[in-house]
Amino acid sequence: MKKKSILFSLMLFSAAVAAQETPVKTLPFNDMSSFKPQAGNWQVVGDVVMDRNVDSHPVAKSIEQTSPGKKKKGKEATPPPAPKAVSFQPGTGILLNMNDDTHKDNLVSAFEHGDIELEFEVMLPKGSNSGIYLQGRYEVQLYDSWGVKEAKFSDIGGIYRNWENKPGKIYMGKAPLSNPAKAPGLWQKMKIVFRAPRFDAAGNKIANAKFVTVSLNDVVIHDNVEVPLPTGGPIENNEKAMGPLMIQGDHGAVAFRNFKYKLTKEISITVSDVTYKTYQGAFKSVDEFASLKPATTGSSPELTAEVIPDENNYGVIYTGKVTVPEDAEYEFYLAVTGGLKFVVNNQTLVDHQTNSRGRRGQKITLKAGTYPFEIYNFKTSSWMPPRLGWYARTENSYVNTLTAYNSFPPDDEPTSPILIHVGSSPKLLRAFLDFKRNRGQRLTHTIGVGDPSGVNYVYDLGAANLVCVWRGDFVDATPMWHERGDGSFRPLGAVQYLLAGPSLVSLASEAEDFPTTYKEGSYKSKGYSIEESTGRPIFKFSLDGLDVDDKITPDGTIITRELTLKNKGAQPLYFKLAEGTSIIKMADGSYAIDDKQFYIKTDHAATIRESGDKKSLVVKVEGNAVKYTVIW
Repeated sequence: MKKKSILFSLMLFSAAVAAQETPVKTLPFNDMSSFKPQAGNWQVVGDVVMDRNVDSHPVAKSIEQTSPGKKKKGKEATPPPAPKAVSFQPGTGILLNMNDDTHKDNLVSAFEHGDIELEFEVMLPKGSNSGIYLQGRYEVQLYDSWGVKEAKFSDIGGIYRNWENKPGKIYMGKAPLSNPAKAPGLWQKMKIVFRAPRFDAAGNKIANAKFVTVSLNDVVIHDNVEVPLPTGGPIENNEKAMGPLMIQGDHGAVAFRNFKYKLTKEISITVSDVTYKTYQGAFKSVDEFASLKPATTGSSPELTAEVIPDENNYGVIYTGKVTVPEDAEYEFYLAVTGGLKFVVNNQTLVDHQTNSRGRRGQKITLKAGTYPFEIYNFKTSSWMPPRLGWYARTENSYVNTLTAYNSFPPDDEPTSPILIHVGSSPKLLRAFLDFKRNRGQRLTHTIGVGDPSGVNYVYDLGAANLVCVWRGDFVDATPMWHERGDGSFRPLGAVQYLLAGPSLVSLASEAEDFPTTYKEGSYKSKGYSIEESTGRPIFKFSLDGLDVDDKITPDGTIITRELTLKNKGAQPLYFKLAEGTSIIKMADGSYAIDDKQFYIKTDHAATIRESGDKKSLVVKVEGNAVKYTVIW
């Protein structure tokens, strides 16, 4: 059996569960009614802009020193107003903290939670510091950690320490696995899956609080981290089964939007009295074997496909009882190889009698109690092994696996990932890239460039364009090189996608739209040369007789692109720096792109153009070079 067949079934099931998860609740930030009263440092606003160059905790101005001689005569010019670290517009949709010496309350939710999943976007100004406390007791740090090489527990995403000094009371915190933080003033995505501490009937703690996963900008930074004690600055220095969310409000400015959560709980769904009958034959439907004499029969303490004696050409009937603990609508799904009929309480939930693999299921409303079930399965394809997985949940519970582990193991043929690392010199690798992780936007002429600085990018040789950038490890080439592969790789890290399609074009007028591809015969990639001093590539291409050298230079937290044009004629040339749903010009002359996802900095005179629901940042090429910097 090929690994991909098993994984395909599991992926289908996972997708189905994800699509039907516990109902997500949203904090709309229309007003402050979702939170307890506070000193006024928290408010709801319509838009917020944070200047990445202005520290939110400015050092007090030093006293001006003057010579003991004569004072300057005349009226001094009024200096321009200093740029603000944070500015905002009235409205709704964004939660903003603007604390000062007298208004600096933490923000506490009006609801309490146990197990919870959170998802939100957060924005921090330069140098700012906040944190979000699960149950008001376990802090995930929010901090401007842009460019930090070795993240600590005090950096963004870190699980904070406490300040106890007695043995048995000390918790030293947990640093994130990596630092995918963005620049100040950009929206960052955070997801937290939290499991509350468990207590017995007498109130004794029997299991620690746990961060099941924490991800920042789509990169997992914590995985199954237990927290044995409250972290520093809790709402109460104790542990309980329930508690509110709390957001730190006394350390610095912070903004939130798209704040969603869902509450989950454990329930126990069980199966019992399992019996089975197996049949030999290349069956094409349940009716072909259900009335035959079985080859084997028996009972089993678990529901498992391991009772099937044959690898192929078989039929099997499982019967038993399923017990549910409460009145609810239940989701029952089976992941199987082969044809399937699934009956619960005399109600047919699945009747899919084709020899395939995947997950099948349905919802059923049941009262608390015990109900009979029947599962009919047959298989005639030798490349699929016998497999059966039954998964059950309610709208607000965790998934219960009702089959034995080996009946549908997560991975029959585990494959070590094929990770490409960068050494002391740049690493270049050709492969396909799915733009914005969309298989429908697969780019087939791309090359990944990993740099020793830790700043990596993908360049599209088919469009002469910088496609995406990221910091950290290079790429996962498993999709390309495992078995037959599909020719693609995946960047490792928090990828910032920039632009697909040509960026340098000749247009008849400034208002003309940029093409999505070059006209046949107008563009030719000439590959690249290697810069001797750095080992970095310089890409080369021609466009309607124009020759271009395209140099991309990673530099710590940024990346700079410089195009040098040769044999430039009289044709009007335009260059698209970026595009997105919104583009705003910042105080320092840079541009915040696509609703504050990244910045573009250039000395060229740029124009913001609108086309449909998109905006583009475009420059008219006046000289023999185009240069800009991507900051994220």
